[in-house]
Amino acid sequence: MAEKRGILILPEEAGPYWADLIARSGLNLVGIHPGWGEGALEELEKTLRHVKKPAYKQFLQQMQELNVDVEFEAHAMSWLVPRAMFAERPDWFRMDETGSRNPDFNLCATNPEALEFLEARSEELARAVPSSTGRYYFWIDDVTNSACHCGSCQALTASDQAMVFYNHILRGIRRFDAEAQHCYLAYQDTIQAPEKVQPDAGIFLEYAPIYRDSARPINDPDCPENYKELEHLPGLLQLFGQEGAQILEYWMDNSRFCKWQKPLKPLPFYEEVIRGDAEYYRSLGFGRQTSFGVWLGEDYAEAFGEPPIVAYAKAIGK
Repeated sequence: MAEKRGILILPEEAGPYWADLIARSGLNLVGIHPGWGEGALEELEKTLRHVKKPAYKQFLQQMQELNVDVEFEAHAMSWLVPRAMFAERPDWFRMDETGSRNPDFNLCATNPEALEFLEARSEELARAVPSSTGRYYFWIDDVTNSACHCGSCQALTASDQAMVFYNHILRGIRRFDAEAQHCYLAYQDTIQAPEKVQPDAGIFLEYAPIYRDSARPINDPDCPENYKELEHLPGLLQLFGQEGAQILEYWMDNSRFCKWQKPLKPLPFYEEVIRGDAEYYRSLGFGRQTSFGVWLGEDYAEAFGEPPIVAYAKAIGK
């Protein structure tokens, strides 16, 4: 299977600027990544309108001509089970540590009706943004401390609860695409492998070490931030295996380097770290390596010059 080298970009930037960068870089995978955090729902709804526009369809055509796969990666839980349903179905939503149900994040992981609804909406979202690869990434909410603490869920870790959600999301998507696959996003509170809930067939690992120090190699034994993120990787690989496993890094994520606040700043490009990280991940069996590429659009190029996408693609290649 050919290796995949990719970049995640904002939906509204999927046009001639990025098409040109991707063509010259030799990258062969693009992830469409709507906004995050508290604005995730609004950004996803905006994206669902955007993908119907001729400009976006033209971008997809260009990617197809370049043999570049296009996937869709988004924090989607607030769309999959809308918070507005809390008034009628509070039992669908998580119980916080004080014993109160609230609709702030994710769901109750043991409510069968909520999970059935999650499946139905996952099918609907997959139909709206079909993947050219059959791989899907409908992530849980972009927050920490968002697990359900009800009596039925208490025995499940945050990773276990996420695994429940991703299994049901995959089941819903497979009503649309019988061969579909879906990620388990190892990230923040779910960086550890699930303990009690097994992945369904068709779930693959997506490893995203957000708390790492990007200026130092991921396997630097003297870097406590990187060691803490990396210590969970063996358990994840043991559970999920190497087949289809994907790295989602922050090498090119200018939003993170800017601490998710504008004005834009020049991207710190740690080329040798990226090259070493890519070689290390490849040695572990990761044939798919991607990075967020947020806030590197045309406004960035106007302010600081063309971002080093070509050099990045070379660094993560063999």
